[in-house]
Amino acid sequence: MTDHPSLTLATFAAQLDFDAIPAAVVERTVNLYVDWLGSALAGKGARPVETIARFARQAGGGLPDDPCEILIDRSCTTPYFAAMVNGAASHFAEQDDVHNGSVFHPATVVFPVALALAQANRASGRDFIAAAVAGYEVGIRIGEFLGRSHYKVFHTTGTVGTVAAAATAGRLLGLTPMQMLDAFGSAGTQASGLWEFLRDAADSKQLHTAMAAANGLMSAQLAADGFKGATHILEGAQGMAAGMSSDADPARLVDRLGSRWAIAETSFKYHAACRHTHPAADALLAVIQQHRLAPRDIVKVTAHVHQGAIDVLGAVVTPRTVHQAKFNMGTVLGLVAYHGYAGVTEFEQGFDTDAIAAFRDKVEMAFDAEVDSAYPARWIGKVTVLTGDGRTLHGRVDEPKGDPGNTLSRDEIETKLRRLAAFSGAASDEEASRLLETAWQIASQARVESVFDAEVTA
Repeated sequence: MTDHPSLTLATFAAQLDFDAIPAAVVERTVNLYVDWLGSALAGKGARPVETIARFARQAGGGLPDDPCEILIDRSCTTPYFAAMVNGAASHFAEQDDVHNGSVFHPATVVFPVALALAQANRASGRDFIAAAVAGYEVGIRIGEFLGRSHYKVFHTTGTVGTVAAAATAGRLLGLTPMQMLDAFGSAGTQASGLWEFLRDAADSKQLHTAMAAANGLMSAQLAADGFKGATHILEGAQGMAAGMSSDADPARLVDRLGSRWAIAETSFKYHAACRHTHPAADALLAVIQQHRLAPRDIVKVTAHVHQGAIDVLGAVVTPRTVHQAKFNMGTVLGLVAYHGYAGVTEFEQGFDTDAIAAFRDKVEMAFDAEVDSAYPARWIGKVTVLTGDGRTLHGRVDEPKGDPGNTLSRDEIETKLRRLAAFSGAASDEEASRLLETAWQIASQARVESVFDAEVTA
């Protein structure tokens, strides 16, 4: 199996047992699940999400006894369409989690599948957690395997996410290792997602996660019914790496499986923007607070960044939509300078005000060799700030807010969920309280039931 890393990874995902997962990793997984619920609720009312939801309703119908919740409107449907819509919804607000080293957003493709199949099959919370961990571990390692060259053109969450979703689904469906390998093959051949959409303010980002979740789930269900997939889809001569990467490293696929828990390395997102903006945003905020600056005191900001940030953020010069603004460094830094935080409300209410637009024009990105050499394992934030009175100030953050060494507490995760639910109107504060009471206990539930209406179990 050392010569067949795809099979090694598939075997790990198929055979992962809850009891083999350290307690700290289980706790982290629960935290990531609750954090994901907030992002899923935040997608309610978003035009691209609602468009995909209408498609799902028209294509899949919706019968009274369908078991799987669509979180934005609490309707029920089949696992396939629930995974599709919840996958789209949870990637809209730009607050879903991210794994630095793989530059991959696992929650938005893993938890929609885990929740849908767990509800459909009345699975236990233990199996739900094991399936989610399997999805994270598989997806993160494939993202690391495909390397930096992949991310330059491909949206990793759309490509890698399809296989991560298949691993999640396969674990809940009880696939054998060879069936899991078939699921990987079918998922990998469907893997897609290109960054070109950023230039046009297109809606593709939600489509990427919707289809990654849905196609990964379908791949596992097909494998359970005997459907065959390519057995070397990751590392084969015409597999994903061959077509999507120039620096793939197969050793990353099996790196310390079962001892290095990559899910524990995953970061929460504090600001509601592309993660590439967060390090500079936190570094600028540190300068502003340390020197008690007002936005008018700042003449110029240079954000010292890695090449990946330039590749992704450089496509958006003058944002025309809220979503584009979340991929514009100047806009994010302007919101941070004026509000101390770039959240969903700050973007919706003021990304294109005269003050923010003026601040945006003061910001430039510059390639920094130190920051680039540390990336993607570490996302360092460095800024240089010129003030109106002639000072040159420097700010640095080695672990942006939300990284494992600077993580969110459970209280902060709860606050974030309440803020996102209130922003979209998906749940009242009282409803959020009931949802949270149940969600924190997911690992101990005998059966995974309704997110909103489940009975709290001891």
